[in-house]
Amino acid sequence: MCDQTFLVNVFGSCDKCFKQRALRPVFKKSQQLSYCSTCTEIMATEGLHENETLASLKSEAESLKGKLEEERAKLHDVELHQVAERVEALGQFVMKTRRTLKGHGNKVLCMDWCKDKRRIVSSSQEHAVTMPCTWVMACAYAPSGCAIACGGLDNKCSVYPLTFDKNENMAAKKKSVAMHTNYLSACSFTNSDMQILTASGDGTCALWDVESGQLLQSFHGHGADVLCLDLAPSETGNTFVSGGCDKKAMVWDMRSGQCVQAFETHESDINSVRYYPSGDAFASGSDDATCRLYDLRADREVAIYSKESIIFGASSVDFSLSGRLLFAGYNDYTINVWDVLKGSRVSILFGHENRVSTLRVSPDGTAFCSGSWDHTLRVRGMVFRFPVCERREDG
Repeated sequence: MCDQTFLVNVFGSCDKCFKQRALRPVFKKSQQLSYCSTCTEIMATEGLHENETLASLKSEAESLKGKLEEERAKLHDVELHQVAERVEALGQFVMKTRRTLKGHGNKVLCMDWCKDKRRIVSSSQEHAVTMPCTWVMACAYAPSGCAIACGGLDNKCSVYPLTFDKNENMAAKKKSVAMHTNYLSACSFTNSDMQILTASGDGTCALWDVESGQLLQSFHGHGADVLCLDLAPSETGNTFVSGGCDKKAMVWDMRSGQCVQAFETHESDINSVRYYPSGDAFASGSDDATCRLYDLRADREVAIYSKESIIFGASSVDFSLSGRLLFAGYNDYTINVWDVLKGSRVSILFGHENRVSTLRVSPDGTAFCSGSWDHTLRVRGMVFRFPVCERREDG
């Protein structure tokens, strides 16, 4: 979303022509270099065969892309909501605000649950832990609950060991783990405290070793700022999904660093991505005022969650524990709840007095927390009453 997009021009000596110019990061054999735009274009043309040009290669790539879309379309024989017609309707449920957390003095930008389901970490433009920047855009709890990671306009991801001694100086124990060439937009620990994934406005994602700060793998493919990422839910999973200002959602193999699937059906920035609980699909929320569901096995978009009355962008999405509900926070201060299978909106939640910037369901699925530019976080509990059955007669 445009409110979270920042352009930082880095000037210095080009590693190829050694002239003082605006630089952009270039990776050659996993080594990061800083090239000016002229040298970047020259590098891109190296290795071309006779009579080949960048324009001809782009044209060939577009042709192949079109053929792939045609093959995908042949398999698109039925819509998800048609398959779900015989599924029972959702039971009645109530979502009440259980806690309103008012500790922040400025816009809340991100939050994360601890695995113990009792603690939450959140960040805003002001922060309790001294940071070298004024805008913390990403934060994450370590799986053990013994550390948190955060970063933002300082281009870094810092890890803080947690202590509950109020006299302890947490800032003195912080460790700078990751360094990008532009702002840090998202971070997430893997299945241990030892590795962390980061996304950045420099158009890349990266996997880092927390102890040494070493770059383990870099992921290149987005054409603009990467705004969000989510790790596959399986404990043995080695993939994650990212979304960004290039309107693309990309699935990555963490071992090879390669993009294994890409989806480009949104019409504006993708602000949030979240895996379906089974790991076979993921949802995205975008500035185009829609949320979308992508099936990784079918390799295509299978549902769009939108209404004509919704004209503001979706800033954050997450699934209920069963995967039947999709919660989406919007810039019009509301949270819309969607029936994932039937594609219909089943509830609208009010309460925030400014845009909803972040939303996460608790690990046990009994509650979810939303953060807003109104400086507050709200924890809502979910209670299901009784099922509403649909009776159908065959023939």
